[in-house]
Amino acid sequence: MSDSPNAPMRSTTVLAIRTPERTVMVSDGQVTHGNIVMKSSARKVRCLHNGKILAGFAGGTADAFALFERLEGKLQESGGNLLRSAVDLAKEWRTDRALRRLEAMLVVADKEQILLVSGNGDVVEPDEPVLAIGSGGPFALSAAKALIQHTSLSAEDIAHSAMEIASELCIYTNANRTVEVLEHSIGDE
Repeated sequence: MSDSPNAPMRSTTVLAIRTPERTVMVSDGQVTHGNIVMKSSARKVRCLHNGKILAGFAGGTADAFALFERLEGKLQESGGNLLRSAVDLAKEWRTDRALRRLEAMLVVADKEQILLVSGNGDVVEPDEPVLAIGSGGPFALSAAKALIQHTSLSAEDIAHSAMEIASELCIYTNANRTVEVLEHSIGDE
């Protein structure tokens, strides 16, 4: 059984990779409560804003869904401007009394950028076009960076390999994966 009924929900590795051809976001499917695996096929990445934005979460599932809804609203208000929407969400998340209690972290991406968004008011674009969050994030990020530097694998293959490594090292990450891909057309604006 679980350590206690109030044990924190832990789960996840979410990895985003952007290349000139596509943006790929992948997550594992494991949700745990204490020392019990509650679900092995959770869907932690989504397409938002008519399939133009990818979003993934680490943390509480209900909290993440609330944040996805807020982000979708911000994207509608800004005409799909990801950076503006992320900044507005982070400001609201940090200052709103109810939102401040949410325990989650988001990775959001489009064809131009990848951003980390947190309840501390953080909106961070990494130096390289790869970002990972969650308990297995450091493992997936390290593996992805090495593969990007030393192979000619596709973004999807790098994401799958990096997630496989993370699932072998992180007890809160499993091998069930959800992958979302944004293809970048030559004429994209």
